[in-house]
Amino acid sequence: QVQLVESGGGLVQAGGSLRLSCAASGRTFSGYAMGWFRQAPGKEREFVAAISGGGGHTYHADSVKGRFTISRDNAKNTVVLQMNSLKPEDTAVYYCAADLTFGGIISGTPGYWGQGTQVTVSS
Repeated sequence: QVQLVESGGGLVQAGGSLRLSCAASGRTFSGYAMGWFRQAPGKEREFVAAISGGGGHTYHADSVKGRFTISRDNAKNTVVLQMNSLKPEDTAVYYCAADLTFGGIISGTPGYWGQGTQVTVSS
């Protein structure tokens, strides 16, 4: 069982930066691939970024590549999404996710979800 709690969301102007954090419970955090997803109003939830259990492999959606960076600290049971050069279209609820496999994150069917944190980018 994994419990995920996101933090760091808020309101930022276009071009600004935000840093989202996800704290995970459990003693086997490094055994889980982690990811971030987002859901904008009226749209389906979409994949943003994923990172392998050891942190050596990452994958970012084309829409955020070069602007967002996923990382993790297994000693602190946290995963971070650093978001730079934010755009109004990045406005969404951002969700942290965990799965025993990297594929489970990439496919959009992770076993565990956080409750989400709102990110609003004003123009």
